[in-house]
Amino acid sequence: MRASAKIRDWLLASDPALSRFRMAGRVTLTVVATVACLAVIHLAGLALPSIAYGLAIILSIEGGVAVRDRLPAEQLKTRLIGGVVSLSCVGLAAALEDYRYISDPMFLVVILCAAVGRVYGPRGFAVGMFAFTSYFMGAYLRPGLADLPLGAIGPALAVVTGHLVRTYVLPDDWRRDLLQSLVAIQGRVGDILMRLAVLSSAGSSTEADRRELRQLEERLKDVVLMAEGFLPRPPEGAIEPENEPVTALAMAIFYVHLAAESAIVLSLEAPPPFVLVHALIEDDLDMAEKIAASAAVADDERMSESARALVWLQKARVALAMAIEEGRAAGFRTIDGAAPTPAAKPDFSLKNPQIRAAIQITVASAVAMAFGLMLSRDRWFWAVLTAFLIFTNTKSRGDAAMRALQRSIGTLAGIASGLMLATLIGPQPVISVPLVALCIFLGFYFLQVSYAAMTFFISIVLCLIYGLIGSLTLDLLWLRIEETLIGAIAGTVVAFLVFPAPTRSTLDQALGRWFDGLRQLLAAVKEGKGGFEVIELSRKLDAAYREVTVAARPLGTSWSVVTRPGHVRQTLAIFLGATYWARIFARNAVEAGRKPEGEVLAALEETLQNIDALAPRGSECFSVKRDLGRAAGRHLPIFKHGTRIGVEMIGSMLSRLYPAVA
Repeated sequence: MRASAKIRDWLLASDPALSRFRMAGRVTLTVVATVACLAVIHLAGLALPSIAYGLAIILSIEGGVAVRDRLPAEQLKTRLIGGVVSLSCVGLAAALEDYRYISDPMFLVVILCAAVGRVYGPRGFAVGMFAFTSYFMGAYLRPGLADLPLGAIGPALAVVTGHLVRTYVLPDDWRRDLLQSLVAIQGRVGDILMRLAVLSSAGSSTEADRRELRQLEERLKDVVLMAEGFLPRPPEGAIEPENEPVTALAMAIFYVHLAAESAIVLSLEAPPPFVLVHALIEDDLDMAEKIAASAAVADDERMSESARALVWLQKARVALAMAIEEGRAAGFRTIDGAAPTPAAKPDFSLKNPQIRAAIQITVASAVAMAFGLMLSRDRWFWAVLTAFLIFTNTKSRGDAAMRALQRSIGTLAGIASGLMLATLIGPQPVISVPLVALCIFLGFYFLQVSYAAMTFFISIVLCLIYGLIGSLTLDLLWLRIEETLIGAIAGTVVAFLVFPAPTRSTLDQALGRWFDGLRQLLAAVKEGKGGFEVIELSRKLDAAYREVTVAARPLGTSWSVVTRPGHVRQTLAIFLGATYWARIFARNAVEAGRKPEGEVLAALEETLQNIDALAPRGSECFSVKRDLGRAAGRHLPIFKHGTRIGVEMIGSMLSRLYPAVA
């Protein structure tokens, strides 16, 4: 029991709502159950063609990953449509098998339609993936038209099994996931307090302390964003202030997050008394308040601020704990689920990034097909598969290049490892089959963390399957690597040449949203808008900052023109600081309960003018040379000076983005 508890704690630490675990479990369980059913049918005397197994595996995987509808009925509808499209694509591939000069270009037509289908939202994306993978499997396995009636058993079982697994075995439950993410917030705050206890006992902070606390802060931010994502929202995305249960929970999450950030920032400036941190770890709020009061009496303003931040954090933790207990008791039944988002009108113009991406995918697939055919008449599909997949969930050419590199590295490492495993094991199903299931699970468990890790485990699966059927050869595996490299290179080249989305322009768009969010937040405070409305704008600003970090990620890689990850991190740190102080300003403004006046109003208007002047310069701030020895100017008396310190620090951070202008 102790071992199982440790495993659960480890899983919750890396996957708070267990969403990755459930997705990987669904895919693995669906694949295993579907293939087992087909094997039973086969043993019962009905010989099934290989296309039945191929489609069953492919659709089991896509059904677990690509189907993203919220309600089970909508999920089933998507699966049924995808199953019909799948059989149609396989039938088309089988009918054109004898006419390769037609069937190969037809694959490009299917790819274009699958990619364009994404303009219809999640269902269009899922059906497009069903279509692409099914035509791929049909062209790869080359079934005859006579094989299709029995071959249809595979996708039919995959659709039924996938629906049963997702609806009844490992179902989605946003209320359960919300509760787990809230508990995870408490756990992440506890980790921060434990680290602050070490810092307090040492009496000063080192660079290692700063780095570890920043990592803990990022982990907290991740789970906060996850929890906020589970809160039901109307189609326009903003929580309505009248929705009292959701509003109260959103406020509790906001205050815990902001208090934890403040505790970290202030403790790095002046470590709080160890006895205070220990009292918080023991949940002794009365003792903590007494210690904080004595720290305030002492003539040490910085330590007093640290102590007050920690007491604020403890009070916020208590409020969140009460919300968790109330939610656990009532199952969050007082919170209604979010209304379904109305379907947007499809936009087929070149202004739509999805249409440009569809053209990129088709051209990359055509290039991969041409060079893949030169290398192999029978295995060129692997090159097209790579070219198609590296454009999934990418927003810039830098993202596409990173994904291509990850797929190439994952394939190479996976084939090397899989070859050793398959050679050691040999054709022994008793060992190989459980290993295949384990690698499928691990591949999709790490999909959202590392695309290279997913490719690594799936390449091992491929080697084990080839070992089982007696087709494992060095030439075949080397061909797999070569075709993958062809697809990766084709995708990268096309990403840079056809409708290129430069990393800088993508970053400019993300920065534009961040500046807009900052402007809206400050303007709302200036106009004296309601407390929850200001807090909601603060949340949107925090989400916009996360978009900036994702968009800037390719700038720090070794292949990029910009090879200064340290410089990129320094710039992001300034945006993080500005985001933090804007949230502090919002909190203090809500606490003050009145419109800013006097010097605070003047500083606020000046900051708004600076935002208007700086926003058009966009990603230029990532190329600015800065004096790294310059202090951040963090005097940090955030409690003593109320709203003034917030707006002053926002201005200070903005001036550091473009010091030449300032």
